[in-house]
Amino acid sequence: MSKSFGSRWVVALLAMTALAGSARAQEAATPAPEVGTMAPEFALPGATRYGLLRDPVHLSDFRGKTVVLAFFYRARTKG
Repeated sequence: MSKSFGSRWVVALLAMTALAGSARAQEAATPAPEVGTMAPEFALPGATRYGLLRDPVHLSDFRGKTVVLAFFYRARTKG
C-alpha cells in the first residue's frame, strides 16, 4: 500500500466518522422530510472504480433526475 493511498484512507475514514456524528446530532433536531419534498443542497466526494474525483459532486448537478445514494461500507476492504 502506498503512503498516499494510506493517508487518503485515513482522511476518508475521518470524514465518514465526522459525517456520521453530525448526522446523529442533527437527527434529534431535524424531523424527517416528508415524502415528495426536495432534498436540501449538499455535496459529497465522488468516486469511481479508479479512485476519488477531484471535485465534489453536488446534488444540484442532477436536478430533474432521479438520484440514489448508495453507501458500501465494506468496499475496497478485505471484508
